[in-house]
Amino acid sequence: MTEAAPQSNVPFDDDPPPPRRSDAEPMIEAIDLCKHYGSFAAVDDVSFTIRKGEVVAFLGPNGAGKSTTMKVLTGYLAPTKGQARLRGFDVTKDRVKAVEKLGYLPENGPLYPDMTPRKLLKFFGEARGIHARFRSQLERVIDECDLEELLDKPIGTCSKGQRQRVGMAQVLLHEPEVLILDEPTTGLDPNQIRQVRELVKKLGQTRTILLSTHLFQEVEAMADRVLVVSDGRLAFDGT
Repeated sequence: MTEAAPQSNVPFDDDPPPPRRSDAEPMIEAIDLCKHYGSFAAVDDVSFTIRKGEVVAFLGPNGAGKSTTMKVLTGYLAPTKGQARLRGFDVTKDRVKAVEKLGYLPENGPLYPDMTPRKLLKFFGEARGIHARFRSQLERVIDECDLEELLDKPIGTCSKGQRQRVGMAQVLLHEPEVLILDEPTTGLDPNQIRQVRELVKKLGQTRTILLSTHLFQEVEAMADRVLVVSDGRLAFDGT
């Protein structure tokens, strides 16, 4: 008798996402991208293109180069060689334009524990110059990230899953077209993982998303394409 394949202990929708158009506008591009620290190549000649409407998983073990690649793509690190582009803009040469419609959630996002989500979102809204339309934007991210019951609760007293939703709301406040999410489910319990997966799938209906993970279940649950990275090099690009 053939042994049944192991099941993930976190439920998710098995329906595959709709196919994406191969001729859509490029939104995230890595072109011969390298990032070296002395003789160590954290990212080594990586090239790929993610087009409008795609949800792509960046899969690899810890230390494979996923986070470093994302930091280069978002302009937080300068490449040693090669080029990163967002929405057609070179991240190094034209960073302001490149990141204007980018939402980046690092693995440990910047949250202030003494603030409430309401005050944090107001702070980031003012920093981004969202004034006249702040109320409508706030209502939108409250709904998208299910924050109604957390709005006036100190962030330091929130669970990790709740903090992740607050971080996601901050990322979405300025209506980005591109989302880059670094290990968005790390450290969450199964219930929280399911909530984040559902949120990412909903966001993927209207946005382009690159998310990193070291778990294959995450690819099946949230993405319609996978980039596999190993030792800083792209090992696979497909579905």
